[in-house]
Amino acid sequence: MEYILLIVGFFLLVKGADIFVDGSSNLAKFFKIPTLIIGLTIVAFGTSAPEAAVSISASLKGSNAIAVGNVVGSNICNLLLVLGFSSLFATLKGKRQIVLKDYIFYLLSTVVLILMLFDDFYMGKTKSTLSMSEGLILLCFLGVYIYSLILSVISEKRLKVEKHKFTPKDLFYIIIGLLGVLVGGNFVVDSSVQIAINFGVSESVIALTIVAIGTSLPELVTSVMAARKGEVDIAIGNVIGSNIFNIFFIIGASSTLSPTTVGINDLYDILIMVASSVIVYLFLLKNKRIGRVKGVIMLLMYAAYITYILIR
Repeated sequence: MEYILLIVGFFLLVKGADIFVDGSSNLAKFFKIPTLIIGLTIVAFGTSAPEAAVSISASLKGSNAIAVGNVVGSNICNLLLVLGFSSLFATLKGKRQIVLKDYIFYLLSTVVLILMLFDDFYMGKTKSTLSMSEGLILLCFLGVYIYSLILSVISEKRLKVEKHKFTPKDLFYIIIGLLGVLVGGNFVVDSSVQIAINFGVSESVIALTIVAIGTSLPELVTSVMAARKGEVDIAIGNVIGSNIFNIFFIIGASSTLSPTTVGINDLYDILIMVASSVIVYLFLLKNKRIGRVKGVIMLLMYAAYITYILIR
């Protein structure tokens, strides 16, 4: 039954996020909000909705290992698996803004997270806690990022407003999509905890592997389809935007609602996330593109990471 609920939960997360984005996007168009801003905010949040539902639900239930592990595991999965797999279909070319601005902001988010956790570990403690105030700081950083996106769009004068007639069906999509994400998140958390107990493994292992890959399905599908259609900007931007949302919004919201405890193994995983982020940035920095060779290397790195998690 736990496996059935896990599969059902993943389905509700992915499908719920999909129709929630559609309904929200149509509502934004009805109020004449520019399409580009919709893509940079609603779509990025939509693909991160599964991670948000799982982590916030886990945090409220006291399963901190799942709350943190899901975000860290998803970010590593997005960078190495999603981008690596997408590069097999098309060469991923990073625009100047992505390489010099958005990715730098993502690296900043990882540094901020480590600095918040480092003080307790530096004092010799085996655990560190992200408090409500630190969660609010992360949410403030998210606000700064969204504000910078809007300013950059306005300065480039690329605003395009699409007219759309809002219908009851759109409202139905928003409500059903949101319910799907919330219910699916609960199913994934509860079933993952039970599976971990049944196999005698830690919640963090389940969170870093099964849950992380499952909640990264929207990013994987979106980026692969974008790469196949030649929309490589979307493939890269989707991953970077989602990773920023994962740290600033999901960990920020989880810590604000309930103080989040991070163990020493979680810190190691965060350091691996930072190292992976730097390597992928160096790949992008050189020729501003990721081809098949680099993609295969990234996939091998992800396989090595999963092997390390299982052995550990």
